[in-house]
Amino acid sequence: MELTSVSPDPAGLKALAHPLRLRMLGMLRIDGPATATGLAERLSVNTGATSYHLRQLAQHGFIVEDVDQGNGRERWWRAAHESTRTKGDGGDTEAMSAYIHAIAAFYAEQQQRALIEYPFLPEEWSRATTLSDWVIRLTPARAQALRDYLGAEIHAQEEVPEDAEGSAHFVVQLSTYPLPGEVVP
Repeated sequence: MELTSVSPDPAGLKALAHPLRLRMLGMLRIDGPATATGLAERLSVNTGATSYHLRQLAQHGFIVEDVDQGNGRERWWRAAHESTRTKGDGGDTEAMSAYIHAIAAFYAEQQQRALIEYPFLPEEWSRATTLSDWVIRLTPARAQALRDYLGAEIHAQEEVPEDAEGSAHFVVQLSTYPLPGEVVP
């Protein structure tokens, strides 16, 4: 299956830098279409806030109205792409910085929640779980080649059907960066 992705412009990066928008977009990507009311209940926020943030996501092309859902009175939304990819900062370092800080905070929160659940995982899922790191010396070109290779390997994995026994969404977070303090003193 070919994954669809979007590479946002600086305005899109700024729009995604909001933590609630990141969570909403993630929910629409993983759980499928939803209404502002449904998202508000799941996120414990008011529907006015979710409606506003949904409009912002739609304005930048991250979500679209799902006209196949609902009964005419409800407005359903779905993700327009399966993933977001960044390619440099598009000339706006501030927008990229805000975005990657929001993503890092989101990842940290998600990892904390996963670690809370870790002691209760079935053995097969605890064996599949890791928080590992490797520090290796590379040039920027080799670093980019490694990142691209790992991304291609992840995309090459065939997803199992939703009803496959024992299946669950499995998070793979790929963070690549020079060791802090080595390139910028």
